[in-house]
Amino acid sequence: MSPTEFFSIPKSYSAHGPQVDHMIDVVHWFMIVLFLGWTAYLAVALFRFRRSASPKASYHGLTNHVTSHIEIAVIIVEAVLLLGFALPLWRERTDTFKQVVQEEHVRVRVVGWQFGWTYHYPGKDGKFGRIDPFQISGTNELGIDQSDPNSTDDFTNPILKLPKDIPAILMISSKDVIHNYAIVPMRIQQDALPGKEIPMWFTPVKTLETSVVCAQLCGEGHGNMVGSMEVIEAAEYKTWANGQSDAALKARAPKAPVATR
Repeated sequence: MSPTEFFSIPKSYSAHGPQVDHMIDVVHWFMIVLFLGWTAYLAVALFRFRRSASPKASYHGLTNHVTSHIEIAVIIVEAVLLLGFALPLWRERTDTFKQVVQEEHVRVRVVGWQFGWTYHYPGKDGKFGRIDPFQISGTNELGIDQSDPNSTDDFTNPILKLPKDIPAILMISSKDVIHNYAIVPMRIQQDALPGKEIPMWFTPVKTLETSVVCAQLCGEGHGNMVGSMEVIEAAEYKTWANGQSDAALKARAPKAPVATR
């Protein structure tokens, strides 16, 4: 039996998700054992040391070291959880980033704002255009510098679309306050800090449509800061991304002068 499934945590859809779920299961079982143990101890203490059975207080204290042994056992288990599960998982996530960058991958800028998310794709050339905050406007919400040659095929989208079975590197940032970009089915999240881009990477292994949320209190509209994410087949994604890039390139192409008589 898995506590993760019992508590209705959404199923994992990322390559590293089973490792996270395994650690969550171990922690849940440990907490269940602690809960049952301390509940039993409380029941015994309430019964054994009730007023009618012990009308006079004892000032001698404990005469054995059972509680000390229990506390040491708890510390050992917590050390095993930290050294045997949490740190190896963290090391695997950090050490594989260089490998992911060298492989075929998809890169997307994720920009948070009160109260939503905008996604910036680099287009066919795979290069993001320069960002200039002074160029942010109603028609250019991220401040993409249109004079930069790398930005000619860039495009933005209100929904995060990613291909299945291809590593995705999301560059997380914010336009205003601190947010937190969380995708529960992918078992990953990352703080979005103004003025910084922090990479967050994972590999979707199944197609799905899901929600992304802000996991950091960021204002009165925090509860409504919910976005959408779609994982589609790689061929379908390529067709969609190329079409969006071509449309952006065409829209920014210089207009031919109108002939006059």
